[in-house]
Amino acid sequence: MDESRRALLSCHDKAGVADLAMGLVDLGWELIASEGSARVIAAAGLPVTDTADYTGSPTMLGHRVATLHPRIHGGILADRDDPGHRADLEAAGIDPIDLVVVNLYPFEESPGIETIDIGGPTMVRAAAKNHAHVGVVVDPADYQPVLDELRSAGRLSAVTRRRLARKAFAHTASYEAAIAGWFDAGDESDEFVLPSSIRLELERAETLRYGENPHQQGARYRARRASGFFDGIVKHGGPALSYLNLMDAEAAWRLAHNLGDGPAAVIVKHANPCGAALADSLTTAYSRALDCDRRSAFGGVVAVSAVIDETTAGAMVAAAQADVVIAPGYAGGVIERLAARRANTRLLEAPRGEPGEAGWELRTLGGSGDDFLVQTPRRLAADPAGWQVVTARKPTEAEMADAVFAWRVCAHTSSNAVVLASNGTAWGIGAGQQNRVQAGEIAAAKAAGRAAGGACASDAFFPFPDGVDAAAHAGAAVVVQPGGSVNDAAVIAAADERNIAMLLTGERQFRH
Repeated sequence: MDESRRALLSCHDKAGVADLAMGLVDLGWELIASEGSARVIAAAGLPVTDTADYTGSPTMLGHRVATLHPRIHGGILADRDDPGHRADLEAAGIDPIDLVVVNLYPFEESPGIETIDIGGPTMVRAAAKNHAHVGVVVDPADYQPVLDELRSAGRLSAVTRRRLARKAFAHTASYEAAIAGWFDAGDESDEFVLPSSIRLELERAETLRYGENPHQQGARYRARRASGFFDGIVKHGGPALSYLNLMDAEAAWRLAHNLGDGPAAVIVKHANPCGAALADSLTTAYSRALDCDRRSAFGGVVAVSAVIDETTAGAMVAAAQADVVIAPGYAGGVIERLAARRANTRLLEAPRGEPGEAGWELRTLGGSGDDFLVQTPRRLAADPAGWQVVTARKPTEAEMADAVFAWRVCAHTSSNAVVLASNGTAWGIGAGQQNRVQAGEIAAAKAAGRAAGGACASDAFFPFPDGVDAAAHAGAAVVVQPGGSVNDAAVIAAADERNIAMLLTGERQFRH
């Protein structure tokens, strides 16, 4: 068999192709290239054979058929250790190809029928399949490392070929997923909200300190070729971030930006808010959020919606240790002050505004990881304009504001959830209980009378009037809940008996 080494280059993006070709020629390689790549290589004064001349078959169908030929794919796919394969190559006059360098039509940048590459992915997959004998390069960033290894070792190692093959299959898988997603987006005939299939292509963006527990590994991934919200975060101090740090930071940040206009502060512990407040100043908002539940705030995550000034920083220094503080900015000297007094607090600076609308919610189901639960994005705060007043007494303007605030906090709290709030502060939060009465009792105990005259929010309907009794006992003047119980009439009657205003949102906010 011919012992010459051959490389096939077919690149839509021609950047770096001439330099790679020059390096290969200097090492004694023969070059075959598709039409556009061949022109670039020839213009650099390098010897190259156009694929049309190599196969004896000119391109056709407007370049849709150029590299789909037995002389190319036989040369790529042949197992050099198989006598039958070697005999087939010799009988057909086909020379083996040792390196395939391909980058594909830019479908993701310019989606359309004519940017769906056919020949490129076919060559990539063939070379990757036969990585025991063939190197495949799909990323221009690998041009120089491949040349360096060929210069130093004379050939690509098995480890390198396997690494490149894995990268190649991931590349074509992502490419095909983008095409399928384009078809999904353009299919207006599908009557279902959820698509028939969902394709995920994720790349590791950050290795975390650990997972939920120190014995677990953890990492943050993002959609390939995307920039996630946390990519824009600057970490100013403190230890490395853990899995739960990011979970709670995202939860706190979303709630802080969902409470309403004005400076807001939220403290989250174990995925649930233990403090939330909206006020005229950030210092007041933070102090009230802290006062909601000082004991639970220790080791929590603090999120604020405004730049942390000196006064707020002073309140934070005097307060319980926070694992994370996330803010849209820090006034001059504040980072140094917080870092000096709270060395174990991670200080994060985030892009202003919410992280964006949440997408599909996806969770693994079962131990095998083969089943998933998927649901459409949740709406975290229904429009109060669509709420229904169902009691004889209507809420005052202040009570309505408390009801909206309480409902928004409740929507960010694990079910069963009950929230008691007044004057822009969540004084009592009962989260994650198996029954609604106990959630209300916990909220009332934490509020300790501080929510009197304010609002009670429940993430689901009250199945019995005892929920209204608990709200009345806590001093609530208005109750906001979804409604929909078979006992709604009795629940509303109980509110009327106690002169409590009741609002029905028509939308449940379970969170598990």
